[in-house]
Amino acid sequence: MLDFLNTWLANGGFWVAIPLIIFGCAALIKGADWLVDGASALAKKYGVSDIVIGLTVVAFGTSMPEFVVNMVAVGQGSTEIAITNVLGSNIINIFVILGFTALIFPISSQKSTRRFDIPFSLIAALLVLLFAVYNSPSWLEIEHIFNMNIADPTLSDLGSIQMGQGNGGFISGVGGSILLIFFLIFLWHNFKGIGSAPQTESNEEYKPMSAKRALALIIGGLIGLVVGGEVIVKSATSIAQSLGVSDAIIGLTVVALGTSLPELATSCMAAFKKNCDIALGNVIGSNLFNIFFILGTSACVKALPGYHGLEIDAMMAALASLLVILFVYTNKKREIKRWHGALLLLCYAAYLTYRILTL
Repeated sequence: MLDFLNTWLANGGFWVAIPLIIFGCAALIKGADWLVDGASALAKKYGVSDIVIGLTVVAFGTSMPEFVVNMVAVGQGSTEIAITNVLGSNIINIFVILGFTALIFPISSQKSTRRFDIPFSLIAALLVLLFAVYNSPSWLEIEHIFNMNIADPTLSDLGSIQMGQGNGGFISGVGGSILLIFFLIFLWHNFKGIGSAPQTESNEEYKPMSAKRALALIIGGLIGLVVGGEVIVKSATSIAQSLGVSDAIIGLTVVALGTSLPELATSCMAAFKKNCDIALGNVIGSNLFNIFFILGTSACVKALPGYHGLEIDAMMAALASLLVILFVYTNKKREIKRWHGALLLLCYAAYLTYRILTL
């Protein structure tokens, strides 16, 4: 998508990249505003709870940048960026986006979110970690030793296994299929609750909206989010490369953060409107979509090789979900408080510093 931007950025440099970033931010903010308004209107009109809308329509829409990046990466053979994009985005979603959103307004949680969705996001990260460890070079060496013929001169292939796998594991088509099965379970659970989930009171006056207008806002919002996200990623990547920053740092920061900007815009907009069900449901739902659907689909298209630090990133993603569980279960209001948000931001700062220093 928007491949013509590459030519513009190559010819114009900073003078083109900076205005494009500003345009991308504006598209993200307006797109998020339309998406939240349209999704909320549909939820109220048809008796569907905000949390279900947030975990499905809004989450899928704000995950489109990750999906586009992954499909393009797999199609072009750059499969390494697929896992980095998803795990990096999920880490940013909770530590940065949820943290920043909680600073604006404490984020409440519903019982269904605490009992299913948040724990499910922990399972998603643990599955990726399991795949990475099982397919890591050390495990493959042990498996190869037990399966190979000792008299076979291909004993030297043991070194090629190490070199071929790099410093991380990979997710095969089988692993991708497992992730997609979990995605279907996630969808079944949420659609099962449509019409029966409790409604929350909105702090703003609700203005009736036709279904056609609500759908138009959702579609327009999705377009704004996807276009804005890609414009920002391409522009920021161009600036980073012109400054001589490594591709590894770009993938960990610019690409992951750029594809997570829709979640940031949507969650902050929902928080300002005090529609916290969508704020929390958006982040958790997007994380589940990212791993179960996007990463699962990518692995089914082509096996995804690992990268240096894959296990660390998977553990960090699992820690993020674990912290959210601890936060909501350790206070009577079952909410993520402002100091929780500050702690999440500090944890991400420490993690990012460590990852950059060990690249």
